Amino acid sequence: MNDKRFTGVVAGVATWAAWFMAFHALADDAGLKITQTPSAVTITRDGKPVLVYQSTPLPQKCYVKELFSPAGVQILRDSPADHKHHHALMYAIGADGVDFWSEGPANGTQKPAKLGDAKSEGGKAGFVQDLNWVGPAGKTILVERRAIEVAPSADGKPGTFVNWNTRFTLPQGADSAKLYGSHYFGLGMRFIVSMDQGGRFFNSAEKPGEPVRGSESLVAARWCAYTAKADGKPVTVAVFDHPKNPRHPNKFFTMSPFAYISATLNLWKEPMVLKAGEKLDLRYGVALWDGEVTAEQVEALYGKWRELQIAN
Repeated sequence: MNDKRFTGVVAGVATWAAWFMAFHALADDAGLKITQTPSAVTITRDGKPVLVYQSTPLPQKCYVKELFSPAGVQILRDSPADHKHHHALMYAIGADGVDFWSEGPANGTQKPAKLGDAKSEGGKAGFVQDLNWVGPAGKTILVERRAIEVAPSADGKPGTFVNWNTRFTLPQGADSAKLYGSHYFGLGMRFIVSMDQGGRFFNSAEKPGEPVRGSESLVAARWCAYTAKADGKPVTVAVFDHPKNPRHPNKFFTMSPFAYISATLNLWKEPMVLKAGEKLDLRYGVALWDGEVTAEQVEALYGKWRELQIAN
């Protein structure tokens, strides 16, 4: 990647890199506990679920399967009949002609190489997973190191907060890989059925975005949020784009009649090339509140999260 911003992303990620060590399989701190099974990692707080991560491909991706608000409201929908490849909170793009977003014989698979043990420290709890992005012919195209962390809300107020950090490199012997995708490829989130209707998208840019097709649109923003009723209970969820991510502020994809948010790198118009010896670091935050939250409240939390991320 020739853009200096891409290679500069590596700087200032000491805290994130600290997760790339071996941790205890069962940890407990500030009420947070992590348990691992052969196929999932579950994080609970005071015995109540916060996050469930699918650590084996189901069928071709690993992803956050369930995410709960402090009041216990679960907001994610996994593999609905209309789009079986939509897996709750997932990350997927295309690489070297292989589509890792869709699922089928012609598509790629995120194959686990190693799942690190869990760590709970300082009110945070998380884990690291190494993944090989393998094409249908069995060739590894990308190597990913993924760190998932449940952290306290940076503003000290009640809420569920998740840090999603990904580092892409090339497998040994590969010279380059072209990263591409449709306008919605990236960190995508599908919501439960009851949140599809009557909700409202809003973002830091304070504008609806550029129409792409039908109700689908893209907007360049620091964060994008959605507020709706989940089984009759109002909730608000927001996705944060790290200021050192490539192409910040990134393009957020939103759509209806089913509600969807995706943080994208605009790869459909501007593909990237990752070269041997380079690292592509991507950092996102996902915030979930009970009740309706204003744009001012989301912006305030984003600002505090941004300060903490840059400081670390």
